[in-house]
Amino acid sequence: MLTASPTYRLQHSQMTAPKSAGAGQPLPNAKFGLGQAGDITEDRKAVILIVEDSAIIRMGAVDLVVHAGYEALEASNAEEAIRLMEARTDIVLVFTDVSMPGTMDGIKLAHHIRSRWPPVKLIVASGRAIIEQSRLPEGSQFVPKPYNDSTIVEQIRRMLAPIEKPQETRR
Repeated sequence: MLTASPTYRLQHSQMTAPKSAGAGQPLPNAKFGLGQAGDITEDRKAVILIVEDSAIIRMGAVDLVVHAGYEALEASNAEEAIRLMEARTDIVLVFTDVSMPGTMDGIKLAHHIRSRWPPVKLIVASGRAIIEQSRLPEGSQFVPKPYNDSTIVEQIRRMLAPIEKPQETRR
């Protein structure tokens, strides 16, 4: 028997429940221990921008990122992504598709982000071609589609893992 699962939508950077589950009520955030998943500090989550022209794939990626404990922003093309990057200083990772409509594809977007916002981490995905690492900006990662959800979450966690502090010297 098939059952319909509820759909969720982003509203003012917060997940809200569908009408069947109490419209407009915030959903509880996924809780992870300090230093895990989306925690940057105790009260802030890492912000990830998903850039994907296919609405259904974009919604799936947003859902994946939110359930992993991160805050998700979304853009349907490179121009929209750049506007969000200019407006938000807290975006730490961009997860972009390669093939998108407009003046800039995902590879050009990744290079633009690397040159303008060097600390931002980049994951580039494509279902049409395997992109050689040499075509991507330094430090970015390529993921072929269809991607495995747990692989993406682990990749995000590795890329956002805090740099370990050097151990204090004993006196």
